Amino acid sequence: MAHPADVLAELHTLRAENATLRARLASSSPKAATAPSPAHPPPVGVPFTQKTRLSNEEISRFSRQLLVPEIGVQGQLKLRNASVLVVGAGGLGAPAVMYLAAAGIGRIGIIDYDVVEASNLQRQIIHDESRVGMLKSESAKQTVSKLSSLCECTAYNILIDSSNAMDVIKKWDYVVDATDNVATRYLLNDCCIFRNKPLISGSALRMDGQLTVYNLEGGPCYRCIFPKPPPPETVTNCSDGGVLGVVPGIIGCLQALEVVKIVTGIGASLSQKLLIFDATTMSFRTIRLRGRTPSCAVCGPHPTITKPIDYVQFCGAGPDDKAHNINILPPESRISCHKYAALRLDAFPHVLLDVRDKIQYDICSLHHSLNIPLSELPKRIPELTAAATFGEHHEPNLPVFVVCRRGNDSQLAVKMLEETHGFTHVKDIVGGLEAWARGRDPTFPIY
Repeated sequence: MAHPADVLAELHTLRAENATLRARLASSSPKAATAPSPAHPPPVGVPFTQKTRLSNEEISRFSRQLLVPEIGVQGQLKLRNASVLVVGAGGLGAPAVMYLAAAGIGRIGIIDYDVVEASNLQRQIIHDESRVGMLKSESAKQTVSKLSSLCECTAYNILIDSSNAMDVIKKWDYVVDATDNVATRYLLNDCCIFRNKPLISGSALRMDGQLTVYNLEGGPCYRCIFPKPPPPETVTNCSDGGVLGVVPGIIGCLQALEVVKIVTGIGASLSQKLLIFDATTMSFRTIRLRGRTPSCAVCGPHPTITKPIDYVQFCGAGPDDKAHNINILPPESRISCHKYAALRLDAFPHVLLDVRDKIQYDICSLHHSLNIPLSELPKRIPELTAAATFGEHHEPNLPVFVVCRRGNDSQLAVKMLEETHGFTHVKDIVGGLEAWARGRDPTFPIY
């Protein structure tokens, strides 16, 4: 516990600082205390009062920030009069929203259609255990309300898409892309170009993070850098690839910092630059991006895209980061978890092939399964053949049942084994280990 004398000394210091700030305000002319027009004024029709002076409550609350020469009274007024839309209340959006509210942003919008899950809490610090099952947008709004009564917060429980993005984005000065999928990145980029809004874009996966700013100070847009989307099968999100929780926290904080810098005019933004963070070496580096591309379909002088398009069709993937099930096998090449469980109970001779990578296999697995990751399967066929060969036979004669996390990679494995390697008695287990946990064994972990 702090000594009473130390507490009194700190109290005197705070009072002196507040008195100094009030004196500065009192000596300022009305013209000097008036905030200059922001670069992106709030749109007409939005009930948001612009302020020209800070209240005593704001002076006290933001005193440490006001004492920063680059911020001061005018910078704090700019923050108070700014509005920011954060798309995604997950690993990136959580810290971004909290620090923007704490910094004094006057109005924050939060878009998220999902609900809080226990697996989110490792990185999405705006939520807590008591809110599992709650809408993320509402949970985030509750946190903002508890953090700062000075911030006006709007929750959008919507899946942002071509039908609503333009109407939502026009109401905000700045947009933060805190999403985890390619389709939404293109959507936000295009709509920010159409509405002339800066886009602060971040991403994080495993131990790495990236951050840049689009559509600001003559810099490029997302399409200038990536005219065409990557093949869907090459895109990995944190649900499949994993992420260390602190990494999106760092990038989300930096997104909030970029917003504060852009609003107040501090320093140089990350427009036409890409910040890359490597947590394994604790290193940051910045690389230069190309400028605006004259041939860009959206921001070029002769655009061919002038309104939102069908981004699911364009990207070949949906506008969310949820895992989607594929269905590429005929019914006779598949078996349900219930039927497979019955075979196990009857001690039916077979081989259970688990095609997850080793790191997932080490998390949990079914007993007596053979682990050969899908990526290694072609070169490890002899190993599978030996396991599936019983007695004096020289060819595989035991049926092979293939399992993975969700029942997608197992279908790819079955297709490969049948078409390329001549296996005739092979089936995938529908729904994978997640279906097994939900339908057969509630004690089996889901990750």
